[in-house]
Amino acid sequence: MGKSYNIAVIPGDGTGPEVVDEGLKVLERAALKHGFSFQFKHYPLGGEHYMKTGEILPENVIDELRTQDGIFLGAIGHPDVKPGILEKGLLLQLRFELDQYINLRPVKLYEGVGTPLKDKGPADIDFVVIRENSEGLYAGAGGILKRGTPDEVAVQESINTRKGVERCIRFAFEYCRKRNQKKKVTLCGKTNVLTYAFDLWERAFYEVAKEYPDIETDYAHVDATCMWMVKNPEWFDVIVTDNMFGDIITDLGAMIQGGMGIAAGGNLNPEGVSMFEPIGGSAPRYAGKQIINPLAAISSAQLLLEALGEEKAAADVEEAVKKVLKDDLKDVAAGKMGYTTAEVGSLVADYIKTG
Repeated sequence: MGKSYNIAVIPGDGTGPEVVDEGLKVLERAALKHGFSFQFKHYPLGGEHYMKTGEILPENVIDELRTQDGIFLGAIGHPDVKPGILEKGLLLQLRFELDQYINLRPVKLYEGVGTPLKDKGPADIDFVVIRENSEGLYAGAGGILKRGTPDEVAVQESINTRKGVERCIRFAFEYCRKRNQKKKVTLCGKTNVLTYAFDLWERAFYEVAKEYPDIETDYAHVDATCMWMVKNPEWFDVIVTDNMFGDIITDLGAMIQGGMGIAAGGNLNPEGVSMFEPIGGSAPRYAGKQIINPLAAISSAQLLLEALGEEKAAADVEEAVKKVLKDDLKDVAAGKMGYTTAEVGSLVADYIKTG
């Protein structure tokens, strides 16, 4: 047996444990085929753990996570926990503590999956959004003055550092070169209104671009980006943007690729520990019913394999997912697949075995 990877597993809330099980099933099958192995360590973080213990993300757990080769996350979000507590205390805290400064969101329409865009198909929808993941409005800078009075003032500040902006942009150019498709990077911003933050972004973008003469550059305001993603998604190859705009346009991207049920994402520290997760959330109303689509989690496992350098295994996972979408599933929506959550995971794993 070849190399062994230590992976932290956070099944999380709602349907998270169900889709994580299928992601692990596929990872193990891919590892078996390609001669490496995984050591999985589970962490019971999330809503249930918080309500029982009052803990969100203990310091000793963060220290352990720093030693892992990757993190596989199911979903965070519990109906009995006030919104923001888990998201800030766990998801954002992990990104900040582990300096996962890149959010990677492929937007790819596979054959057999419907898109709400008229006359568009897989050849038209195949791009990647690279979102700065550790600064911007999500840094939490700001405050409230005179709370609860008619004179209340709320301030939320966007933090953009040259280091943070430039490393994100440079990652986008490197990723575009490795992706080797349209060889085009689009900066998505709002230079006409956010004249400080996006002045920095724009200057850094074009300075870094000089080092990549083989890659075409483009700029679009965030509102125009949304418009073109709907009208002409084929124009895009790699989009790079800040934290807030990236959060918004990636959900639009998920919809045009067929829905949250197949949207995968990665929170990357290219020099450290990265975390991979499906985008659809915990979907508590579907928990325990075995009707949720696990393909987003499985595709997140594919991204994990890519980050580990196991490119052949990752390619096998993608081909198996494509085959299931084309030949087996009736629909990608929860409860409409024609298979249970576990059966879909088994289909992917079996295709890896026989592929």
